[in-house]
Amino acid sequence: MMVIVPDSFAALEATTPTMPQTRRPDLRRWSALRALFGLMAATALAFSAPARAQFRVEISGVGATQLPIAIAKFRDEERSAPSLSLSGIVRADLERSGVFKSIDAPGTLDENSQPVMTEWRGRAADALVAGSVTRLADGRFDVRFKLWDVVKGNVLGGQSTAVDAADLRLAAHRIADFIYEKLTGDKGVFSTRIAYVTKGGSRYTLRVADADGEGGQVALNSPEPIISPAWSPDGKQLAYVSFEKQKAVVYTQDTSTGARRELANFRGSNSAPAWSPDGQTLALTLSREHGSQLYLMDRSGANVRRLMTSNAIDTEPAFAPDGRSIYFVSDRGGGPQIYRTPAGGGSVERVTFGGNYNISPAISPDGRTLAYISRQGSAFRLYTLDLSGGAQPVALSDTSDDESPSFAPNGRLIIYASRAQGRDVLMTTTLDGKIKARLVSTTADVREPVWGPFGR
Repeated sequence: MMVIVPDSFAALEATTPTMPQTRRPDLRRWSALRALFGLMAATALAFSAPARAQFRVEISGVGATQLPIAIAKFRDEERSAPSLSLSGIVRADLERSGVFKSIDAPGTLDENSQPVMTEWRGRAADALVAGSVTRLADGRFDVRFKLWDVVKGNVLGGQSTAVDAADLRLAAHRIADFIYEKLTGDKGVFSTRIAYVTKGGSRYTLRVADADGEGGQVALNSPEPIISPAWSPDGKQLAYVSFEKQKAVVYTQDTSTGARRELANFRGSNSAPAWSPDGQTLALTLSREHGSQLYLMDRSGANVRRLMTSNAIDTEPAFAPDGRSIYFVSDRGGGPQIYRTPAGGGSVERVTFGGNYNISPAISPDGRTLAYISRQGSAFRLYTLDLSGGAQPVALSDTSDDESPSFAPNGRLIIYASRAQGRDVLMTTTLDGKIKARLVSTTADVREPVWGPFGR
């Protein structure tokens, strides 16, 4: 159970009596500055351990323009890999992107078929995918597919790959990536990974999973809270905050071996780690000198230096993609707002002005869009803001308990945590908010998502 320790934020909360008491997204992020937890040993697990959280994906909304695509059932997929539907995974990936609309594809085709394009045009399909799954003598699976442009009547490409059984789901995600890039010109993100935290009973678990929440592995299992996971730019490490030592301590952990290292355990609180784009530096919040302030340190933990000095609480740093500036949250104006400062220190510029409570900044990979959580009345909602200036903030959600936004590495989707039907869930949304997918865990509450980089 979290014990809130009064501090300078008590004055802030006294001015906002309408804040919901059942679940307050801001406190989860800011708790590293304010909370003390009971001590029990946390256990680091190798990344080969399976995650038990299972998801079902519920997609809602209609986009302005969606490309109609037919994805036929792959030949022999049910016989060769009965526990998985590769064509179903591909279909779900593309639907979740908000760019595609599925067209019914009865029967079974494969990559060697000669589809009659007039027939598929009559079904209102613009593209067609077919493939096969064959079990090889060595136990691996030969996965093949082909993509047709139905409108032009030509083949856009295809692939053939042999994979182990454990990589069948990844193979399906890579097929979806291929299709997405061929038809949109943008790189697909379906084979990337996410990290998130689950809470089941009194246990907290840091997990790494496919972008759809499936195929998960356990990174850390603890009786004490885990917050603020952050991917290194190369995807090889996670930084996060654990309370296993009765205080907030920042760790880094290798995503392939599970080996972990204590990065920041200074006097006071250590929280909110964020990697620089080159992966050589981390920004984080420390209270070792005066208040809660932003610091920089080398990825080794050496060369700790204070970014700036203020009498405010400064936290939740996020590097701009070019590495030249850092966005962060501060109460220096009287309430939590998002600010920007040069990465080497210097003048501070306020970024958010709509509303009196804005937290959890995330910057799109192209540096043009800010995603954040804004309190509107008693509701915490996901917003975006065009950083070029002049535009008004745009609400992407109609829920009331959103938190922790994170952009997909191609910048086309945002993942965030919310609450639905009494459960903490993960959501993805398109940047216009029109297509949402809810990743509903069947076993545990889910929170603190962060989307990993390309390169898996």
